[in-house]
Amino acid sequence: AVQQGLRMGMILFIVSEIMFYFAFFWAFFTSSLSPVFKMGGVWPPAGIKAISPWGLPLLNTIILLSSGASVTWAHHAIVGGFKKDALLGLVITIIFAVIFTGLQGFEYVNAPFAMSDSVYGSVFFMATGFHGFHVIIGTIFLFVCAFRLYLNHFSR
Repeated sequence: AVQQGLRMGMILFIVSEIMFYFAFFWAFFTSSLSPVFKMGGVWPPAGIKAISPWGLPLLNTIILLSSGASVTWAHHAIVGGFKKDALLGLVITIIFAVIFTGLQGFEYVNAPFAMSDSVYGSVFFMATGFHGFHVIIGTIFLFVCAFRLYLNHFSR
């Protein structure tokens, strides 16, 4: 019964996260598909210079996907009983996460718009900011897991 409760709690948490981010995507797509006259009737709104998706956002996407691969490698290494490989996979994942967070901070500092610049700026900074916050929390969690793995707290 306890395991079922924990499993259901995790499922509901993940569903709530999906709904949370769905709301940001909904706001973005609604605003982009039918821009209101007050914003100039165009998307991105008049006066906003959008960030090219082929630069830093693409690099951060590649880093994020690579971190998913390295943490999966670490998980399979733990299951297989290969502690050194698992530790290496976790360290690589943590390095990817720190690089991702640093690049996102760089992107924020150099963004050609602010949170107060129409719905475009507010949705951009809210969605990417919460995602960056999730990455920071995940990085802390992975650091704790790597430390516990180093101390032999995990078994196959």
